[in-house]
Amino acid sequence: MPKTAAEKIQAFDYKSFITDVPDFPKAGILFRDISPLLRQHYTQTITGLAELFSDKEWAEIDYIAGIESRGFILAAGLAFYKQKGFVKLRKPGKLPGNTHKVSYGLEYGNDALEMQVGEGRILLVDDVLATGGTLQAAADLTQATGHEVKGFALLVNLSHLNNFVWQGIKPRCLVEY
Repeated sequence: MPKTAAEKIQAFDYKSFITDVPDFPKAGILFRDISPLLRQHYTQTITGLAELFSDKEWAEIDYIAGIESRGFILAAGLAFYKQKGFVKLRKPGKLPGNTHKVSYGLEYGNDALEMQVGEGRILLVDDVLATGGTLQAAADLTQATGHEVKGFALLVNLSHLNNFVWQGIKPRCLVEY
């Protein structure tokens, strides 16, 4: 019997290719390094992210937005795979034209994101969801720039650090810790 998308995702052990790096980028932080996974199984990872959403849901998405910088790696691959446009959420001062900016707190500091003004239905993509500060800021910024947030796709959700939901939308992820 053919496997469902969820069964195919669960059948691949993404976690076994993610390395734990203690005390990075500072003491007390356990960094989940996705580099080995992307190096050895990038195509499988992009396919897995795509399979988190149904064909009906994909039909309601115009653009894939990547959050700087590791979100770019996943979002660009996913945009190519699903033949969608690619949008960037960047650090301040990196995008020309009419942009909006939002500042937010991280588990180990403060940061900000900018996005160009536009319209369309967007899937926000990032590598890791920790406390939710970046994803919250990205969703608020996406909405403030005239876009509609249709969902969140994440490689890793550190669910013990968050219970993230934005306007009733829960993130979907390939790996949960």
